[in-house]
Amino acid sequence: MGFVIDRYPCEESPRLGMMALPPVPESVARARSWFRRCITPCRPLCSVDDCVLMISELVTNAVLHGRSEDKWVVRVEWFREAVSLRVDVHSPGVPASVCLRRPDADDVHGRGLLLVDSLADSWRSGPSGFGGTVVSFVMADAWRPVFRP
Repeated sequence: MGFVIDRYPCEESPRLGMMALPPVPESVARARSWFRRCITPCRPLCSVDDCVLMISELVTNAVLHGRSEDKWVVRVEWFREAVSLRVDVHSPGVPASVCLRRPDADDVHGRGLLLVDSLADSWRSGPSGFGGTVVSFVMADAWRPVFRP
């Protein structure tokens, strides 16, 4: 299964782009690379490196923890909402299973959402409109306000 990139959404949509990736470890690197390539022309003021790190963590979680009997994809979408950037990562699974952990210093796993919580202005998880779970983060003040008299 390949991957799908939508870099040219319609004018009326706040969506800046979308990726549909197979639930395999290699998709994490693809998500990082394609997000960086697609968001750079939009010239956000927020840290693209921070966004790429958070996407990497969320796609990794989706690949590791997403479960479905049917064929499925990890869907990553990014939106401009006024001056904020919102990124959604969708996967199958139960929304209630997403939780912020406080791992011990010697724990090998469990820091992904802790990183998101530290870097993003806000984040949330819940039911996805595609079925399963969505985990979203927001970077406030990603763009300058547009002045309209």
